[in-house]
Amino acid sequence: MPSMIRRTFIGRMLFVWSLIIVAFFVDPSPAMAEYGDVVINNYSDAAGMRPVVFPHWFHRIRFRCKVCHADLGFKFKAGGNDINMYKIIEGKFCGACHNGKVAWSVKNCILCHSGKPGTPIQIHESTQQELAVPTGFLTK
Repeated sequence: MPSMIRRTFIGRMLFVWSLIIVAFFVDPSPAMAEYGDVVINNYSDAAGMRPVVFPHWFHRIRFRCKVCHADLGFKFKAGGNDINMYKIIEGKFCGACHNGKVAWSVKNCILCHSGKPGTPIQIHESTQQELAVPTGFLTK
């Protein structure tokens, strides 16, 4: 009897873990822009692709600003870069790392092209904050 209980428990645990794994890896909903993300839609809509949602802060915690903005030539303005798939495949812009060696390759289109169709080029929310000077702070 104990071995039957053990097999039932193991079977139920395997079932639960398989559901967790499926839920983790299979998400039918498209990615949405979060705080600090950059939506890149220079050519995507016209090409029949979803816009790119670039997770800026995800990259920023791994690399210093100069890696992308100096070494790779990204301008500090949403929509200010003429990024297209030909340049990425040639190893420019995102393609410097997304080459299948450093990070996934361009063959995994939906990992980047995950935005809602028609989303305009933008920096989503928090990276456009304006700092207010506290009242009375600079007065004598």
